[in-house]
Amino acid sequence: MRKQMETVLAYILIVIGALIASFSVICILIPNDAIDYGTAGIAIIVSKLTGINLSLCVVIIFLPFWLMGRKILGRQFGIRALLGTISYTVGLSVFEKVPFELNTEHFIAVAFGGAILGAGLALILKFGGCIDGSEIFANIVINKLTEKTGRNYGMMPILLGFNACVYLAAFLCINANAALMSLLVYVVATSVIENVTDHFESIKQVTIITKDPDEIVKEIKAELNKTCTIMDSYGVIAGENKTLICYINYFELQKMKEIISRNKGTFSTVSTIDEILR
Repeated sequence: MRKQMETVLAYILIVIGALIASFSVICILIPNDAIDYGTAGIAIIVSKLTGINLSLCVVIIFLPFWLMGRKILGRQFGIRALLGTISYTVGLSVFEKVPFELNTEHFIAVAFGGAILGAGLALILKFGGCIDGSEIFANIVINKLTEKTGRNYGMMPILLGFNACVYLAAFLCINANAALMSLLVYVVATSVIENVTDHFESIKQVTIITKDPDEIVKEIKAELNKTCTIMDSYGVIAGENKTLICYINYFELQKMKEIISRNKGTFSTVSTIDEILR
């Protein structure tokens, strides 16, 4: 019952986060000559250039990324990402009809809009959802690199490269002012997101203490294609244990939580890793 309530609450907060993000984009950013980042930014550029409805552009551009993300990150991620995207596109359509005007300087409006956007996206990411294909793209690239090299990578370089291409497109296809204002949105929004999600673009270290590690290790390998370091440990009350250490990215964290929840009698912690030296 408790697990079901937590899931319902997560869904509600993802919807709220998506509506907050769509309000910021429609009512603050676009009227002040700025755009969102990632695939939502691409959708805005396409909509401006072609006149196609923005909500439709968001769905068309995000759909291929969602299909890839669902395959790699699992059913639960697919459900939450789809819920967030539907809520976001519905919010875009609704807020287009809402009369709202922020009478202030463009710079202040864009900074404020970026903070609101960041708060909405942080809620979505915090509870396992996603409305931006750039993050799914980064996760796919990281998985491929990890398979080939055996190393763990953070998402930041890939996200920076992806969004640099988006802002270059804004510079070339719209104007320099839109590109610079949108860069400000990115800086403000990501600052908010990093504080709420504890640097979601960084590598996460999961430490699991258990008496029976075999099933957990098996599921981590099967579902996440990750390996673990296993060490002997000793608890004052529990006695002899095994400590597992596994490195994953933020979007794999939800699946890791599901694996841990299926294996009772464990104690787990998650920490952010800035760099792994080899």
